Amino acid sequence: MRKSKASRIESLGEALSVRGVLHLREAADLLGVSEMTVRRDIAAHGERFAYLGGHIVNAADLGTGGGAGSYVFADEADSHAKAKREACAHALGLVSPGETIFIDCGTTLFHLAELIPPDMPLTVVCYSLNVADPLRAKRNVRLVLLGGVYQPGSDSFSSDDSLESLGRIGLDAAFVSAGGIHAERGVSCSHFHEVAYKKRAMGAASRRYLVADTSKTGRIRPAFFAVLSEFDALVTEDGVTAGEGAEIPRKSA
Repeated sequence: MRKSKASRIESLGEALSVRGVLHLREAADLLGVSEMTVRRDIAAHGERFAYLGGHIVNAADLGTGGGAGSYVFADEADSHAKAKREACAHALGLVSPGETIFIDCGTTLFHLAELIPPDMPLTVVCYSLNVADPLRAKRNVRLVLLGGVYQPGSDSFSSDDSLESLGRIGLDAAFVSAGGIHAERGVSCSHFHEVAYKKRAMGAASRRYLVADTSKTGRIRPAFFAVLSEFDALVTEDGVTAGEGAEIPRKSA
């Protein structure tokens, strides 16, 4: 028997409360309707659900701003900028001269790239323009910019070839950003293409650092990529919390 619209909405809400994220195809199978019907249901209940990159999430899980939880790069760059820079100042203390490091994309780690002293010898691997831009002027930094198809939502690139290249580079440390850090649902970001880069860098690095201001705590973004215990330390504006299973700081008021 075909479910009513009200029944579909409740079933979808219940499924998301358990799983956090559903692919559109999974939702259609669950509800016994077409993908188009699911998309119409979501569009009619934008205050409750968000559709991002083929996946459905609870709108409330995405935090505030940007309509239905959307990530707008230019707006995010101005959000909590002071806290992001302070977090990156702490992260800089984890970098040693002569190392090869990975700096993730996003608006937080741009500050780490800026803060690297011009006389510090480093090899830095990145895949975003905003991170590469301040590095290219530093005479002692050897910059490795991974290319591919430009992704304007995060000012980054993606391609299978660049992922393979990343996997062949030995990294001393990976500095990884996140849009959400949740005690039960793990570490997540807004763009699905970023997941492979984050995971590949984490797998190739001797040390893994999660760098995020405390506004990200308690939030969930649609693309899950790690649990907190996979990192050697969590770095926020409050400092470095080291060790496996580092506690998630309380969200700022």
